[in-house]
Amino acid sequence: MLQNTPPMFSASAGNSTPPEVPGSGTLAPPILLQYWQVAVRWKWVILGIISSSLIIGLIATLLTTPKYTAKARIEISRDQKNITKVDGVESANAGKDLEFYQTQYALLEARSLADRVSRQLGLATNDAFFEAHGVEYDKGIIKEKTPGAGKTKSERERREKDAVDLLLKNVDISPIRGSALIDIKYTGASATQSAQITNAWVQQFIEQSMDRKFASTADARKFLEERLADLRTRLEQSERELVNYASNKGIVTLVKTQGFDGKTQTEKTLTSADLETLNDARSRAVADRVSAESRLRQAEGSLSSEIVNNSAIMVLRQRRAEISAEYAKLLEQFEPGYPQARALRAQLTNLDQSIVREEGRISRSKSGTRQTEYKEAAARENALTSQVEALKSQMDRLQRNSIQYNIYQREVDTNRQLYDGLLQRYKEIGVAGIGANNIAIVDSAKIPDVPSSPNLILNLALMFIVGLAVAGAATFVLDQVDEGLREPGQVNRLLQVPLLGSVPNVDDGDALGALADAKSGISEAYLSIRSNLAFSTDHGVPNNFMVTSTRPAEGKSTTSVALATVLGRTGKKVLLIDGDLRSPSMHKFMGTDNLEGLSNFLAGKNDWQHLVKETKVKGVTLLPAGPMPPSAAELLSSDRMLMLIQQLGDRFDHVIIDAPPILGLADAPLLARIVEGCVFVAEADGVAVRGIKAALGRLQSVHAHVFGVVLTKLAHRQAGYGYGYGYGYGYGASDHSLDRDF
Repeated sequence: MLQNTPPMFSASAGNSTPPEVPGSGTLAPPILLQYWQVAVRWKWVILGIISSSLIIGLIATLLTTPKYTAKARIEISRDQKNITKVDGVESANAGKDLEFYQTQYALLEARSLADRVSRQLGLATNDAFFEAHGVEYDKGIIKEKTPGAGKTKSERERREKDAVDLLLKNVDISPIRGSALIDIKYTGASATQSAQITNAWVQQFIEQSMDRKFASTADARKFLEERLADLRTRLEQSERELVNYASNKGIVTLVKTQGFDGKTQTEKTLTSADLETLNDARSRAVADRVSAESRLRQAEGSLSSEIVNNSAIMVLRQRRAEISAEYAKLLEQFEPGYPQARALRAQLTNLDQSIVREEGRISRSKSGTRQTEYKEAAARENALTSQVEALKSQMDRLQRNSIQYNIYQREVDTNRQLYDGLLQRYKEIGVAGIGANNIAIVDSAKIPDVPSSPNLILNLALMFIVGLAVAGAATFVLDQVDEGLREPGQVNRLLQVPLLGSVPNVDDGDALGALADAKSGISEAYLSIRSNLAFSTDHGVPNNFMVTSTRPAEGKSTTSVALATVLGRTGKKVLLIDGDLRSPSMHKFMGTDNLEGLSNFLAGKNDWQHLVKETKVKGVTLLPAGPMPPSAAELLSSDRMLMLIQQLGDRFDHVIIDAPPILGLADAPLLARIVEGCVFVAEADGVAVRGIKAALGRLQSVHAHVFGVVLTKLAHRQAGYGYGYGYGYGYGASDHSLDRDF
């Protein structure tokens, strides 16, 4: 039925996609799958860049001069062994600081060390050294006409500087993590020279370390000698000032002590000792006077006690008690006038008188003694108090003078401490440098047998990584430039327009021939599109709609024919209008002529029934474009086009207009105003998304309803691939070019 129709667009085979419901959002594929599709799309670019990188790496490796790396290993201890048990100039804890090893690494890379190595090996005058590093005499950093000839001072300095620069450029200091070991490596074109320089570097580092220690000792001794001489003079002067001041002020120190801080403290002077002695004596005199005064004031109580305790009085009282007892006993038998009773009474009277006389004598004796004691104690107290007050005045003057005296004393102590400390340090420094070195050679550098560079495997691996990075960047740029739709999921996500369906390519390029087979993939695809289109309105498939695209050759005409064919198979009466008055082509696909058609009706011919033509497709009738008018836009903008659509609606179930492309033309927007809506055709990997958005924007500007997008020429098995279609669009194009449009 359609086997003799012109061939449609062609590409590799593909299967139709599942039906898409209009307006439903299509999920984007996984991100890894998107990256994979981009990589497959630009696989030849990626392979080309990576291959070029590998070739460049191979050529560069083969052309590079082999270099040899010699390695020596040393150990740097934190603590230095001292034979003399005397600390050096630096603190014993200095090596434990966190900065210790960082300092050692910096010293190993110091320019001064490289200069020592250069002078030891005579590298500045060694032409082989410069040649091994690719330096020529007539160019580069060395400028010399005659090797070995006499050189001026500036030339020698230039060569020495260049030799040191080369040494620092090619030496590598590699600390071994978590240990005190350090690897020293030197790389050069000569294996023997590399080993020689490495060993010299280690040896000069050790010697430089020792020289630095001895140099610091010498400087310290010189400094200490100058300071000792100055401090000796200051100490003598301060001691002389102290003695003179003490002599002038009468300060006689009896006891001096020296504290832990080295400061001299005056414990006792002559005046303070005298004051202390007199003050103690005065304290005792005051106590004696107070005691005498107390005894004097309490004389009565004290006399009664002494009288009672007096032995003579006690004897008299005892005798009186005995006689009184005999007298009382005698009175029991006799009268008081009894002679013996009177005798006992006379004895009692005599004893009482004796007791009274004895008590009077004791009272008079004790009262005079206590009065004398009190006067003597008071006189002694007054004398001592006068002497103490005199010494206190003298002590007060001594204390005021002691302020300046202590100042002189502190200056003497300070100078003596400084002098003693520096003198001791001066003696220690003399033997401080005699110690074992804290740098030990673990492994000396051996002459390397194989070159360390170039490493072919490493270089190729690096170039592969570089090529991969460049390829990734190039792919990203190309992928951003090529912004066409690559898979159905992008339609709704990027255009915010429903996806009606996607159409695969066919193997032989005969799309209409494949459409004739209802079981073919392309028939299934358009049947799915027809089903989705039925959901776009409340009455099923629109009664009239147009099919358009952004540019020619995107499958617009094929879609128009395919939808008409699918609708015709369902028993519907379908009219296919060729609305592309500038480049008509439908008559060729349907096998009819184009002598009369749409342009004739728009120009004034009312009998459209004689303009339509039957086709070989079941249920499909064609209204060709007709003769090419001078101004297609003016005809399409007239009311006759709307009148035609209304008249055709009474006769046909569906009217499909194959409209011209949108960009650059006004025809499609004019047709969009008179139909229910538009089916927009977009070629996979065709027009950039921004171009499609611009075309849809033009339709929206005339308030056209876009039912959805049909994605054509989609190769599902090779999603993401781009195609270089060379389609063109021109008025009055040849039949061959028109065939390529489909």
